[in-house]
Amino acid sequence: MMFQRRPSSDPLWKDEFSVQAADERYVNRRQFSKFLVLTSFGLLVGNLWILIRSLRHRAPVYPAVPIARLGEIPIGGVKQFRYPDAGDTCLMIRTAPDHYVAYSQKCTHLSCAVIYSQVNNRLECPCHDGYFSVNDGRVLQGPPPRPLPKVMLEQRGDELVAVGIDLNAEG
Repeated sequence: MMFQRRPSSDPLWKDEFSVQAADERYVNRRQFSKFLVLTSFGLLVGNLWILIRSLRHRAPVYPAVPIARLGEIPIGGVKQFRYPDAGDTCLMIRTAPDHYVAYSQKCTHLSCAVIYSQVNNRLECPCHDGYFSVNDGRVLQGPPPRPLPKVMLEQRGDELVAVGIDLNAEG
């Protein structure tokens, strides 16, 4: 059996393809309504997913980790430690005989390591000249957008224990 071509000048695919070029430019009400309903349903599902995730979000539980003994660090001295995980470095500074502060060592600009400058009494980020207050972690100068995360310390007997991180407090 041999296939014969039609004498028509139009290609065969044009006969089999049911959409006419003239009708292609127009969207009828049914198609538009279907599009709106499906888009609205998709947005509803997305918003419900975000709502469920936010309701299930719980505050992180930080471990209590002993950092140092009282008097172990001299006044103006610094001790580096890791908290809450082994990959998170922090600095504890003794600012007065009975006052200790601790902050994450990651700059809030581009995560460079901050260092304590005892001469200037501030935490400095050498990457982009960002400076933070030792007293409360607030930005003193430079590009960092937020204060340093403060490590919450508790005195338990003669030990200083890290018990949490305050991400949004200044002072």
